[in-house]
Amino acid sequence: MFERSEAQRILLTHLGRVVREKVGPAAASTDQSGEFNWEIVSLFWDLGLLKMMLPPKYDGWPENPTHTLCLCIEEIAKACASSALLLIIQAVGSYPLIFAGSESQKKKYCPMISDERRLMGYLVTEPGAGSDVQAIRCAARPSGNDFILNGRKVFATNGSVAGIYSVLAKTGEKELSFFIVERDRKGISIGRVEDKCGFRGSNTAEVILEDVAVPEANLIGKRGEGFKIAMGDFDMSRPAVAALSLGLAEGALDYTVDYARQRHTFGKPLIQHQAIQFLLADASTLIEASRGLMERAALAFDSGNKNTRLASMAKFFCSDAAMKITTDMVQVLGGYGYIKDYPIERMFRDAKLTQIFEGANQIQRMIIGREISKT
Repeated sequence: MFERSEAQRILLTHLGRVVREKVGPAAASTDQSGEFNWEIVSLFWDLGLLKMMLPPKYDGWPENPTHTLCLCIEEIAKACASSALLLIIQAVGSYPLIFAGSESQKKKYCPMISDERRLMGYLVTEPGAGSDVQAIRCAARPSGNDFILNGRKVFATNGSVAGIYSVLAKTGEKELSFFIVERDRKGISIGRVEDKCGFRGSNTAEVILEDVAVPEANLIGKRGEGFKIAMGDFDMSRPAVAALSLGLAEGALDYTVDYARQRHTFGKPLIQHQAIQFLLADASTLIEASRGLMERAALAFDSGNKNTRLASMAKFFCSDAAMKITTDMVQVLGGYGYIKDYPIERMFRDAKLTQIFEGANQIQRMIIGREISKT
């Protein structure tokens, strides 16, 4: 574990109490209902968590913001992965504006996020374009001083609750560009809201753009820089997904250890059986290894060093670990691990998505191999 600053320690101590008192108790009911929990959103705004990645002059975190974001995500995910995902998508949706936007764009939109508390959405994935970002078909056609956007975006986290979208669209045959688009623009509608296996408290929706007029001033960066911006976003977001995976694994292990101390089989506590100890030992080891990768990747991004390989390593290692650990913890609880009265079942379902989103783990291995081949 890397050394925490005094500000980080204070924040995490306060956040840990909020997670225990507010977030954790709401996790099961939020999962069961599948409804978006605006009370948790409001709580996170009050704590400053949803504007952490903004520039400091817009109330962003001043030092090592990605590392701090990841530590907060980890803490929240111990109790509720859906709530932790709020921090990730807010950072992902804000990334094009923060890292590629002009000063005039930041001056206009950062206060909308920070002061008006608008959630962000990230419109990239399409029915025929997931990991293959270059395959998107959403088009942005120049028209006078505007661009006219037409397309259909799917699996958009915060899709039907966001106030501002970052939208990736084709501005040429092989040219992708990002636009910042307010939700209330004419021509934007919400399609299907997904009924998911896990992360049921997170809003995932289809967003349809039909002749949406967006001012040329809303183009982020230059035309054709969209793919580069999207890849840079992954370098920030993948350590965050690793942190969420790590928190899930920790929460599952902590709950299972407590359970195994209380549960008696064959005349002694479950935790005293060697077969159970082996599963717990493997989980604890994977968690410690995961933490090192996640923090290294996050701190490398904060320092401005290229972290693509580390980010992919952290993302796939931590999410694979989370899936293995939650699966093993279900096994330790036996039948109780498979029913909804116990949180391990929810953690097990949530863990699966971490292997898929922000680039499937097979893609992460491809990226790592490619990065190795360059050296």
